Amino acid sequence: MIAPVRTAGRLPPQSGTAFEMARGEVLTIVDPEGEQVSDLVAFARADRSEVLSSGRSLDYNATLRLTTGHVLYSGASRAMFTIVEDTVGRHDFLLTPCSGDTFRIIYGYEGPHPSCLDNLARALAPFAVALAAIPTTFNVFMNVDVAPSGALRVLPPLSRAGDRLRLRAEMDLVVGLTACSAEMSNNYRFKPIDYEVSA
Repeated sequence: MIAPVRTAGRLPPQSGTAFEMARGEVLTIVDPEGEQVSDLVAFARADRSEVLSSGRSLDYNATLRLTTGHVLYSGASRAMFTIVEDTVGRHDFLLTPCSGDTFRIIYGYEGPHPSCLDNLARALAPFAVALAAIPTTFNVFMNVDVAPSGALRVLPPLSRAGDRLRLRAEMDLVVGLTACSAEMSNNYRFKPIDYEVSA
């Protein structure tokens, strides 16, 4: 039996969206063209101050390489998502969503530039989530290498056309999702992200 799809869409390059999920629903994030990152963030629907936590998730899973079977936790140490399918196996939970300051400091941009932080803030505003409340995102398909020295390198994503990540909601959530706007993260070509929420 195929689970009914409640909502689905395609995020254009350098854009974002937000939506609610009920406990038990599954979010599928698909890279339709390959080498495209998607920033994911979540808040407890009952209390927006309870937010997805990089630190708790990495700590409790004891790995930087979160994949099938791992749980993503909130700052209150409650399960928010379980990863139920992962066709790539390489994602990032260290780096913050790109912002105007990212492009000024890393890329040398002086003018405006689309960013995941701004796109998430706009999408989440109707859900009473302020920009300052957006934490480190779970950067789906992002390929960050950690050298023995501790140095970080952003490499091209390993995702190919059609690769996907499926996450089961472990509580009622408000979710933000992007098609990432950072050049280096996406091998210098911006592409869409597909997503669907199913029962």
